[in-house]
Amino acid sequence: MRDFHFPGRSPVLATNGMCATSHPLGAKVAIDILERGGNAMDAAIAGALVLGICEPQMTGIGGDCFVLWHTGDDDIQALNGSGRAPAALDASDLRDAGETTVPIQSAHSVTIPGAIDAFCHLSETVGKLGLDAIFSPAIKAAETGVPVAPRVAFDWIRDECVLQGKAREYYLVNGQVPKTGQIFHAPGQAAVLQRIADKGRDGFYAGEIAEDMVQTLNALGGRHTLDDFAQVSCTPATPISGSYKDIEIVEHPPNGHGATALLMMNILSQFDVASMDPLGSQRAHLEAEAAKLAYDARNRFLADADYVTRLDHMLSMDTAKALAGLIDPKKAMANATSISENIHKDTIYITTVDRDGMSVSLIYSIFNGFGSGIASDKFGILFQNRGSGFCLEAGHPNELKGRKRPMHTIIPGMVRKNGKVIMPFGVMGGAYQPAGHARFASNIADFGMDPQAAIDLPRAFSDNGDMKVERGFSDQVRQDLSDMGHNVSIPDTPIGGAQAILIRDDGVLEGASDPRKDGCALGY
Repeated sequence: MRDFHFPGRSPVLATNGMCATSHPLGAKVAIDILERGGNAMDAAIAGALVLGICEPQMTGIGGDCFVLWHTGDDDIQALNGSGRAPAALDASDLRDAGETTVPIQSAHSVTIPGAIDAFCHLSETVGKLGLDAIFSPAIKAAETGVPVAPRVAFDWIRDECVLQGKAREYYLVNGQVPKTGQIFHAPGQAAVLQRIADKGRDGFYAGEIAEDMVQTLNALGGRHTLDDFAQVSCTPATPISGSYKDIEIVEHPPNGHGATALLMMNILSQFDVASMDPLGSQRAHLEAEAAKLAYDARNRFLADADYVTRLDHMLSMDTAKALAGLIDPKKAMANATSISENIHKDTIYITTVDRDGMSVSLIYSIFNGFGSGIASDKFGILFQNRGSGFCLEAGHPNELKGRKRPMHTIIPGMVRKNGKVIMPFGVMGGAYQPAGHARFASNIADFGMDPQAAIDLPRAFSDNGDMKVERGFSDQVRQDLSDMGHNVSIPDTPIGGAQAILIRDDGVLEGASDPRKDGCALGY
């Protein structure tokens, strides 16, 4: 039920198709594709590619993606579009050089981009319109330019410092950070996108474009080879899931950290959250403590799927009960996590539903703001720094190895009820994402909120000893949390961002989009 006394957005209602994402131009493109006869997968990919031009600090063709989708009565399917470390790179190389973590703005942090291979595969196997149609809007946006949106401009100022070398030419305008409303062009990316539209994935992973990427990275000390790029291949996966009250949350399996969200929800389920004030200190404290414990498990166990051996342990309710027993309802524990991998929050999420009932949950990222800060010399492809998600500890499941995938922070989600898919959803925000999934599920299942209200509600997140509490909480709540032992701060930027589409029993689609971002939900 919606509380109109709480200042927030209204849900967006439509019957034929819907998109919710973090930038209006991405949502508009997705709806255009649906109206042209494309399906939800076509729309999600087309919108995501446009977001790479509209939000270049967040995502782009030099990054990775994870996708969940559902068609009719079929089971939810998953595709891992994340890249691997160069075959010639090993953690021992960096340890020998005196490193204790992967340098986040170095060529060693650049894993091979996996999103384009996944998009091409999904277009061919699931989509209807073909690469030319779904790449065309992004090509046009890159060629003609897009006006910089307010939140994007805010992020650009914060993240500009990481841009290095040729990246400063490609991602600044006349040497300056673009202001809100200023036009940003990406002609080099337009050329790359056109090549992929014409030649498929080989237009990106072979030939002139791959050579540009490899030569740029090698000049900076990278171990990347043309064979590394040629070997890129997305991987089908089996989703994992867990129940919270009367809903089931479906997540992508490792190397993403969806299991962290499921563990956190299992911990929360040991408490009577529904009896708590949704904006009270008791709930915020409980979520913080559950997150500390779940994230500690993540840091111990999650990695490339081929290296994960204790996933069942993470998903076990016995594990959750044991961890819940460690929570003191009146006192904050010392930070349970010992995070050695880099965590940041620059990601886009897009969800689409079409008139035939296909739903897509897609998350697409270059990791840190402007990724590694490195762009290819000739085409300006900005490289992700997902390799900084590896650990350098010898023998750790997430230890850096050649051709291995790092632990990823990005996780698409879906909600099922009584065995039926009712809502694709996602929460951006790097390390916050599992906590965001758990809070979203709790807002719905414990407090009966509609998706938009569940997204609007203020957030708190204990991150490496810093209890970030958004301004929507009262000063009394902050004082209570401080008295419990939390180191409370008000974050300079909103915590995360979220999008969701509820598929109602009457066939109406109900879109929700986070006001913390520039985006919106659109339907037709």
